[in-house]
Amino acid sequence: MTYIEGFLTPVPVANRDAYLAHAERAAPLLKELGVVRMVETWSDDVPRGRINDLWGAVAATDGEAVAFSWFEYPDRAARDAASARIMADPRMADMMQDMPFDGRRMIWGGFDGVHEAGAASTPGYIDGVVLPVGAEGRDAYARHAAAMAPLLLAHGALRVMDAIADDVPTGETTDFPRAVRQAAGETVSYGWIEWPDRATRDAGWGAIMADPAMTAAGEPPYDGKRMIFGGFIVILDR
Repeated sequence: MTYIEGFLTPVPVANRDAYLAHAERAAPLLKELGVVRMVETWSDDVPRGRINDLWGAVAATDGEAVAFSWFEYPDRAARDAASARIMADPRMADMMQDMPFDGRRMIWGGFDGVHEAGAASTPGYIDGVVLPVGAEGRDAYARHAAAMAPLLLAHGALRVMDAIADDVPTGETTDFPRAVRQAAGETVSYGWIEWPDRATRDAGWGAIMADPAMTAAGEPPYDGKRMIFGGFIVILDR
């Protein structure tokens, strides 16, 4: 199962081009050092929540966007080996000197895939989601993800990925547990749905919500009130 390193990053809207240029410079080196796939996306349809949201997850300020991005690896061992090479490579150290965002508020962590469906492609749009998985745990979440994936694919999604926290550090200012108001006995899930474009995504969700199969998936094993999510434009996929 695919292993994910997931990121949420606050980026000044004025720095969008600089952020993309920074990612484009880093991508070849990251691939050389072991990252299998690197995806960067830019907030487009990210709602404000009553309890929490993706904006609050990174303490975004006025004039900032949220980038939802991830690296893919075949397993944790490959990720750990790549991370060691990345941290030791002086070329990466040089790139870290001119980051066009506040790295202190970026949140990141390693997530172990529990279910994935569909084929890897080149999406134009994604729905990103971070949520607190209840005490039922990994197996219950994997079963629910497996029940939902065929419905999503039937209505236009290209690929669906769901992963559970495996190596998620505690941050000084922001982190994934705080982003979902994690309670005792809970863990964090990070995942996304890949779509060809926003129009397909919007039509797809309309059809999904009207599909009787939606209820067949059963009650989700998480608190939907603390689920944070949004739509993002893919700006880089390597």
